This record gives sequence, C-alpha cells and structure tokens, in this order.
Amino acid sequence: MPAYITLANFTDQGARTIKDSPDRFEAFKTQAEALGVSIKSVHWTTGAYDLVLVAEGPEDAMMSLALKTAALGNIRTQTLRGFTAAEMRKLVAGSK
Repeated sequence: MPAYITLANFTDQGARTIKDSPDRFEAFKTQAEALGVSIKSVHWTTGAYDLVLVAEGPEDAMMSLALKTAALGNIRTQTLRGFTAAEMRKLVAGSK
C-alpha cells in the first residue's frame, strides 16, 4: 500500500481553536479509515510544521481525504509520497 507523509500548518482558524486539535484528529482518523486509509502516526511538532502525519492508502482515497480536510479550513497541507527501501530498490533497478 502506498505511504504518504503529510506536513501541515494550522490556519488562523485552526490556531484559534487549537484546543480542539486532538478531537479534530480523531474525527479525521475515523474519516480516513472509512475511506480505506490507515493512519500510521501523527505528531504535533515544533519548527516549520505544526503536524506531521504518516498514512497508507490508495491514491484516490488519499486525494479524497485531503480535499475533505482542506474544506474544513483548519490546516494547510503538503503531502509527499513515501517509498520503502524495497520499493526504492525496484525503482533504481529499472533506471540502469
């Protein structure tokens, strides 16, 4: 299953309601699971990003989840496709 790493920052709206962030995550996780996306980990962070999320799921389900989340207006995200070492070996083997 494809892996995705999402880097997120709170919007002004999300920052104003920061105390609701853990509850919003639980609602997000429930919605993700309903779409077939497995949340592997979430971390509230310091530095350039406010949240880092690791998930696995089909690309179309990830896109649907990202759109639904964006529509709520609490965070802005940047999602990256992650590759395991085994997947990377296959990719570089074909590049010779």
